[in-house]
Amino acid sequence: QVQLVESGGGLVQAGGSLRLSCAASGRTFSDYAMGWFRQAPGKERAFVATINWSGSSTWYEDSVKGRFTISRDNAKSTVYLQMNSLKPEDTAVYYCAAQRGGYWSSRRTWSDVDSWGQGTQVTVSS
Repeated sequence: QVQLVESGGGLVQAGGSLRLSCAASGRTFSDYAMGWFRQAPGKERAFVATINWSGSSTWYEDSVKGRFTISRDNAKSTVYLQMNSLKPEDTAVYYCAAQRGGYWSSRRTWSDVDSWGQGTQVTVSS
């Protein structure tokens, strides 16, 4: 099992930027596909972005396309989420997720998630 710790959340004004980081330990990081999901109060959890083991393939939820960028540094066992042009609707707890097969299925189901972190709060004010 891989252990994940998120950081980088905080309070930011609409239009601002944040970079989230997820540090992994316990297993070989490059064996895992990685991703980010979020959950706001009263709303269902939803995938935001995913990346395969090498970083050659990425996917984004429609509402964040053009604003968010997922990346990874396998030498540092870390995955990042750069969030630009933030909106109040982006307010949520953001979680890092790991999939040990190295690739996400096209359906991106919750059963594919093998590990996730404690989450980091992102609050965007208007």
